[in-house]
Amino acid sequence: MSDPLQIFLLALLSMANPTLLAAVTVMLLMPSPRRLMLGYLFGAYITSIASGILILHALHGSAALETSEQGISPGQDFVIGALLLIVAAALGEGRGRDWRERRAARKAAKEEGKEKKDPLPMRMLGRGSARVAFAIGIVLSFPGGSYLLGLTHIDRLEASAAEGVVLVVAFCLVQLLLLELPLLGYFFAPQRTEAAVASFRGWLAENGRRNGARLAAVLGVLLIIRGVAFLL
Repeated sequence: MSDPLQIFLLALLSMANPTLLAAVTVMLLMPSPRRLMLGYLFGAYITSIASGILILHALHGSAALETSEQGISPGQDFVIGALLLIVAAALGEGRGRDWRERRAARKAAKEEGKEKKDPLPMRMLGRGSARVAFAIGIVLSFPGGSYLLGLTHIDRLEASAAEGVVLVVAFCLVQLLLLELPLLGYFFAPQRTEAAVASFRGWLAENGRRNGARLAAVLGVLLIIRGVAFLL
């Protein structure tokens, strides 16, 4: 497989980021998701593009970047992906019913402390501030395994400095499509996008368990595909 194709594939696989997916879901459930997603996106651009350019230029042609690929083990993706598929199967077949009932009982007893158990960035996103979303986008968008591996392949292309910057920016644009596509919808088809978001909220509320199973299955498959891509 050629390096350009691998770079594009890794950029697509980097969208399978549980943190980004959770953040997008939280923002879509807020009263003004467009402001939140726009703030988060700008913060994510700053961190991902700047850090990618710095890493690419700092390690250009060095052994450190070449060996970074060896430090990323696809075994973790396979194991986590398989576990997620098992979780999806259990949820889909109702085998986790007893566990869910016990958890629901505990949750009802501690309903007042529910918000405190959520991750801090998600609680902050829930406040509905675009500035907070911008700051969280900065903090949560540092390069992950797929991005670092993508930088390895970009370096192998032996492109010029300007071409390297363009490739880094393109990679970041692809990996943040989960944020960019809804925002494009808000700008170019606001009514249809609002209707789609409202439908998503209703669907999420009515099919919580099935949605969890589907989400686990999708993430599991994507992680396994990413592990396979690391071996190519």
